[in-house]
Amino acid sequence: MTVTPPRFKAGFSETAQWSSACNEVLLGLGDIPAEANLGFIYLSDDHADDFGSILTYLREKTGIEHWCGTVGIGVASIAGDKFGRVDSREIYDQSALVALIGAFPSDSFQVFEAGQIEMDEGVRLVVTGEGVEKWLTENKPYLGVVHADPRDYSLPLQLSSLAAGLETYLVGGLTSSRTEMLQVADHVAESAVSGVLFNANAPAITGLTQGCSPIGEQRAVTASEGRKIISIDNRPALEVLKEDIGELLSRDLSRIGGYIFVGFPIEGNDAEDYLVRNILSIDTGDGSLEITEETQPGQPIFFCRRDSETARKDLNRLLDDMRARLPSSPKAGLYFSCLGRGQALFGPNSEELNVIRQEFGDMPLVGFYANGEISHDRLYGYTGVLTLFY
Repeated sequence: MTVTPPRFKAGFSETAQWSSACNEVLLGLGDIPAEANLGFIYLSDDHADDFGSILTYLREKTGIEHWCGTVGIGVASIAGDKFGRVDSREIYDQSALVALIGAFPSDSFQVFEAGQIEMDEGVRLVVTGEGVEKWLTENKPYLGVVHADPRDYSLPLQLSSLAAGLETYLVGGLTSSRTEMLQVADHVAESAVSGVLFNANAPAITGLTQGCSPIGEQRAVTASEGRKIISIDNRPALEVLKEDIGELLSRDLSRIGGYIFVGFPIEGNDAEDYLVRNILSIDTGDGSLEITEETQPGQPIFFCRRDSETARKDLNRLLDDMRARLPSSPKAGLYFSCLGRGQALFGPNSEELNVIRQEFGDMPLVGFYANGEISHDRLYGYTGVLTLFY
């Protein structure tokens, strides 16, 4: 009986010394498929200073030329350890390195960067990189796995224009780091956006799961200035917030940080899809709220809370949906989850990943805990974005 070798493999390490960490990852990967031609790499910010050395070392040892990835305060994997045993790992606030390698059909992908340029209509992202222009003239990408710099407030609009310009569904996350905001797109750099584009010869499906549940009713912004919401339903925004969160939380508003958020429903979407944004400050004098996104009068709005029970149910819903959509068993996965999820929402012992593992087994998977998650053409928060290659 002929056994088909796996097209994808993943490895991880929690070792602090970078070359030892690389060697542990290589042991976890085991024999490298001869056809392996693309790698994804995620590392903790403890390793950020050595990102270039890590990339060079893994490229030389695996023979794989093309790599993409970024830095995360937390990283995640379902991968082999240095003894070859598969384990689920959610690793925060310590040294960590995870890598996924894959054998994709020739010419099915293209690594790229997107830099910012000034245009008449404002700052836009323009795709660059060796061979990108030629690949795009010969191929129609349907999926882009991307990593982005979180320091630009215009990023949501830029991501939307990038997805529209490429006519491509984007998935990914914003770099999370207490040091440098580094990404890799065949080389290490601080890019506005970078990643890899796939055409239909590299089939995959993707989906999003929410981590916050709505409270109160849907309302409308009636007065705002930039990121400041002055009134909702013609009442002071703070008055409406207090009404929806209840008397107990209203007595001590310092308790709502990291628990209560603003939600914006996505109009024209058949699914119950919405964007979650943080409340930055509350002005008890004029009753206004400052959030992390600009709003417009008439915009639908509601308040929501971070909810572990709802998050778990919604993750199971997503997995059931993806299982039904898959034409065959998944071979590998990428998972981009919010820093506010993971242990903070699901509890210790890598419970978030274990839910995925219970559904799809020891499928190799890597990812990181992001400053924001990207799905389709939008920037989300407190969500998980799962992509499965089959």
